[in-house]
Amino acid sequence: SLKTHLLTHTGEKPFKCAICEYACVRSGDLKRHMLTHTGEKPFKCTICENAYRRSVYLKTHMLIHTGEKPFKCPICEYAYIKSVDVKTHMLIHTGEKPFKCPTCENAYTRSGDLKRHMLIHTGEKPFKCTICEYACTQSG
Repeated sequence: SLKTHLLTHTGEKPFKCAICEYACVRSGDLKRHMLTHTGEKPFKCTICENAYRRSVYLKTHMLIHTGEKPFKCPICEYAYIKSVDVKTHMLIHTGEKPFKCPTCENAYTRSGDLKRHMLIHTGEKPFKCTICEYACTQSG
């Protein structure tokens, strides 16, 4: 509606969460936000045990069961369930490495690779043996 649209210009957010600082323009957004506090996941998969807070997440999940991969790479034959995965995949073709180490010259196409690399600099060893004191940077 025009009334809701005008709020984007004023910055006013009339719908406020009673539990945290979250505020929004639309009542539906607040209703969806409240699920983060209750933990409720009303959208349930009919094939497996998974459940989701939003219908769009369930819709994406269902593609796993159907095998459908609607997002295709325009350069090679790779196809994905989520559009963001194609975006990440495209970095292989462009050679772009947007995730740069702040400590050394290394750069990566994926944020997870940079995160793993950073363990070299921090010395952190997050994977620990449950039997002895052994710890390392990778689980594999």
